[in-house]
Amino acid sequence: MRVLFTTFAARSHLYAQVPLAWALRAAGHDVRIASQPDLADDIIRTGLTAVPVGEPLNQAEDAAVVDDRAWDRTEAEANPYAVDLATWPELLDIAETAPQRLTPEHTQGVFAAYAPLLFRYFSWQMTDDLVRYARDWRPDLVLWDPLTFAGPVAALAGGAAHARMLFGLDLVGWMRGHHLAAQAGRPAPLRDDPMSEWLGWTLAEYGLDFTEEAVTGQWTIDPVPGSLALPTGGLRVPMRYVPYNGPSVVPSWVHEPPARPRVCVTLGVSQQEVFGRDRASVAEIIAAVAALDVEVVATLNAAQVAALGAPLPTNVRVVDFVPLDALLPSCAAVISHGGAGTFQTALAHGVPQILVPDMIWDTARKAQRLEAAGAGLRITDVDRFSAAELRALLARVLDEPSFARRAARLRDEMLAAPAPSDLVPTLERLTALHRRPRVMAVR
Repeated sequence: MRVLFTTFAARSHLYAQVPLAWALRAAGHDVRIASQPDLADDIIRTGLTAVPVGEPLNQAEDAAVVDDRAWDRTEAEANPYAVDLATWPELLDIAETAPQRLTPEHTQGVFAAYAPLLFRYFSWQMTDDLVRYARDWRPDLVLWDPLTFAGPVAALAGGAAHARMLFGLDLVGWMRGHHLAAQAGRPAPLRDDPMSEWLGWTLAEYGLDFTEEAVTGQWTIDPVPGSLALPTGGLRVPMRYVPYNGPSVVPSWVHEPPARPRVCVTLGVSQQEVFGRDRASVAEIIAAVAALDVEVVATLNAAQVAALGAPLPTNVRVVDFVPLDALLPSCAAVISHGGAGTFQTALAHGVPQILVPDMIWDTARKAQRLEAAGAGLRITDVDRFSAAELRALLARVLDEPSFARRAARLRDEMLAAPAPSDLVPTLERLTALHRRPRVMAVR
C-alpha cells in the first residue's frame, strides 16, 4: 500500500504517528508524512520521507499576535462583546462532559468557534497542495491527525481510505456526537452545524460533497486505554501506545538506581515553543519538591531556570531534555502539564502522575479521568496553586501504594492493546474495504 500520514506542523503530533508509520514501513508499505514546511526537518530526523505542503504555519509568530491582543480589562469594560483571544477555548470547552452543560447552544458555539479559528488555521494553507499531492501520488490510505482536516479532504479527493489517528482523548468525536444529537432534537429551522458548513465549503472547492466521515474519519485509531477514553460512536481501533521521544542520547545517570524516590518534573515543549512561557508557575513546582526527601529530575530550559530567580535546591537535577521513555521507568512519580506524549508515556510505564494541566485541548479532562481512575492527582486551579498544595499531592502519591497499583493497572491495559506492528493487517483489511475511485479534479 501507499500510506500518507498528515499532521499540522507540531512536533508532538508528529511523534504520535511515528511508531505506526515505521510499523507500516517495516511491513513493506510505502509511507510518507505530509505537513507544512516547518515540520519537514523533524520528519526527516525520524528516518521517514517528508512531503512539505503549503506555507509554513509559524505558530509561535501567530501566538505572539494572540498574546498581544489577549484580554484587556479596559476593553472588556468598555465593550461587553470583546473577545478574549487567549482564553476563549476554556469558555467554549470542547472537552465539556457535564450533561447539564452539553446544551445545543454550547455544542453549536464550540463548533462555531473551533471550525474557523482553530481547525481552519491548522489546515487552510496546506489543503490545496495536499489535495494535489493525493491526486498525483494516489495513496491507498491516509492517516490524519484529528485536528488536521486537510487530511480527509485530500483522502476524499484522491479516493483513498482514511482514518483519524488520535494523540489523546477524542474531543472532536465526543463533542460531535453530542452536537448531532442536540441538533436532531431541534426544529429544522433552528438547526445549525458550523462544522458541516465549513467543511462543506472546503470540499466543494474540489468537487466533493460533505460527508460525516470528513469530521471523524472512516475509522479511528486510538492509543488511549479504553477505561480512560471518552465514549464516542464509529469504529474505534485500539492501538498500544509506543513512546517515541525523537532522536536522543540517554545519559548514563538515568540507569543508576536512585538513592531516594525519583520524581520527574516536566512541562513539555509545546507551551514554550509556541507561547514562549508556561501556564503553571515553575517556581511553585520547584518549591513544592524542594522540601521532600526525593530526587528530582526537572526538564527545564535556560529561560525557565533563569525565571526562577533563586538557586536550585540541592535535590533537583536540571536537564534541558531527556527521553522520558528512558527516564520514567526509574521514577516513582511524574509532575507534568498533561501533554499527550508525557501523559501516555507515564501510562505506558505505570508511573503515578500529578497533573498541573496547561488547559490546552484535553489536559484538564485527562487530569479528571486519571484522578477518577486512582492513578494520580491533579491541581484544579493551575493559575493559583501553591507549593504547599502541590507538595501535599506529591506526598500522597508517594506514600499511598494504591496510586502505584492503579497506575500499573492502566499500564497493563495499555500493553494488552495491539502493538503498531500487530495493527498492520487490520489496516490492510480496512483499506481494501473503504478505498474508492478518485474524484476528478475540478480546479
